[in-house]
Amino acid sequence: MSELVTLSVDGRNVSVAAGTSVAAAITVAALAQHAPLVTRRSVSGALRGPLCGMGICQECRVTIDGTPHRLACQSVCAEGMHIVTGNTAP
Repeated sequence: MSELVTLSVDGRNVSVAAGTSVAAAITVAALAQHAPLVTRRSVSGALRGPLCGMGICQECRVTIDGTPHRLACQSVCAEGMHIVTGNTAP
């Protein structure tokens, strides 16, 4: 059985297997809440989500541990990590 790490996505705890990408953890959190998969908002406020999964499209930018514009698809989850997505923006 793989080790689990617990992190916060928009203030809600989610546990995922060690080595999971932040984008996948955000997906798990969205599915658990029956919510849309959102990582950021566009300049006009439109909801955006991961698209390419390899860091080219830049649609998966989130704030991780206070650092904005981190690519969720290229970041690996760590125990206690705090992720803020565009879901929390007004």
